[in-house]
Amino acid sequence: MADSARNLPPDLDAEDCRIASPSSGKKKAQQSPGIRPKYQSSAPGHCLKRVTLTKPTFCHSCSDFIWGLVGFLCEVCNFMCHEKCLKTLRWACSCMTPSLVRVPVAHCFGPAGQKKRFCSVCRKLTEGNGALRCEVCELHVHADCAVFSCADCRSSHLDETLEQDTFHHHWREGNLPSVARCDVCRRSCGSSEVLSGMRCEWCGVTSHASCYLAVPPECTLGRLRCMTLHPDRVRLHFRNFSKMHCYRIAESCSQELDNSDDVDQTAAASKEGPETGKQLKVYDGDDAVKRGSFRLVSIMRATKNEEVVEAALRAFYLPDDPWDFELKEVSYTHRLHNEDILNRNGGTDNRGGSLKDGGDAWLLRAKLRDPEVIKVYTARPRSGAAVVSVSVSKESTAASVLSEVLRLLQRQEEDASSFSLMEVYMSSKQVQRQTLTPQEKIQDKLQEIRKVSLRQMNQTRFYLVEDRKSAVQVSLLIGGLTPLLNREEYVQLIQEQLSIKSESEPPLLT
Repeated sequence: MADSARNLPPDLDAEDCRIASPSSGKKKAQQSPGIRPKYQSSAPGHCLKRVTLTKPTFCHSCSDFIWGLVGFLCEVCNFMCHEKCLKTLRWACSCMTPSLVRVPVAHCFGPAGQKKRFCSVCRKLTEGNGALRCEVCELHVHADCAVFSCADCRSSHLDETLEQDTFHHHWREGNLPSVARCDVCRRSCGSSEVLSGMRCEWCGVTSHASCYLAVPPECTLGRLRCMTLHPDRVRLHFRNFSKMHCYRIAESCSQELDNSDDVDQTAAASKEGPETGKQLKVYDGDDAVKRGSFRLVSIMRATKNEEVVEAALRAFYLPDDPWDFELKEVSYTHRLHNEDILNRNGGTDNRGGSLKDGGDAWLLRAKLRDPEVIKVYTARPRSGAAVVSVSVSKESTAASVLSEVLRLLQRQEEDASSFSLMEVYMSSKQVQRQTLTPQEKIQDKLQEIRKVSLRQMNQTRFYLVEDRKSAVQVSLLIGGLTPLLNREEYVQLIQEQLSIKSESEPPLLT
């Protein structure tokens, strides 16, 4: 019982219970926060609050035991730490993971096995057969948490459009051996009780979450660098080339991952909420309504509508401002036929009434913003800033955004027609790229993505890509030639053999 208590988040007092489960319908529901003080940290994304501990608990930052009855818990990702570790906290919350990706690379998920591991999204222990493991970067997640992870796997080759000037460490948090030691302070950084510690998936260097920034940023691939083919030496020009083919990984878990964001509605419907309120089924877009994939949010007695919106954002791991979103009721007819819910609720502001007086199904929508700011990433950071912010209005097109980005990068002399704006969706199982047409309206594109799924919008980026036609060069090793000939004689010999073969056999391509 003592070991199992350490693997779970600490029990909190009734008035302090505000944390959500990553599994919709199978675990506890996300509860509205109420009016409670929040504590700031140097790590982005965390929503920390002071809680009273009733079980043995370990700090996720330093991996030490938390003595006393006071801890600080993140309401989004279940991160727990000492009060003294708040000042040295560096690792970001799970909701900020899409913003930290350098080069989007999809994961290769497979069965996790029976070893004791912790989920990198919700930080809870993975149990049973519902856990997944990336075959390349050792990312461990629950099956229902996989949709909230993004394409942050380690890159094994150079992309034809996205490049980087420095080969950085690929840090992965937690699931370290208990004997692991920090490369900076030489103290123990591994833990079998909680998700703590950092490890580079290339060179294997380990450190605390508060020490990893002190490690030199460039990775040297560790002791096996002489036996490892450097990713900078591999370039794939064919975009549809599967990463699983590159690593010879069987796609045995692909079907399971495709259905990982589906929710067991029977379990969710039978799950009763607290006696003082009720539970709401919250959808993040039309796609979730169509598939019946929802998250549970609990409403207390004196809960404001704005607080319920904040709890819904935390349930979907969205770090945005709650004032930019609203909840709209979904009727049974619209769920059955999947009609346009925005048009149905366009003339009514549902925030005016109480959510407790409405139904049990609600749709989380983003409010219309004009103008709004988007971030555009450069495909080659060496040529300027890595990301620039651009303000877009209803009349802004992809061509106007490209001109503004080039101006901010102080590259006005270059022809804007030689660049394109690329939309990149960084899903955990597949990175999808789409080049926008110059006349495409940016705000219409953003509203379309948000209407489909707010989670998809959080995992979508825009890149400035230069249109270049690179010639593919293939090197062949030819053996069995006559020795001691000069270069011209070898070229003539090979050309003669190729001409004979082309005359004797019909061409394969015309």
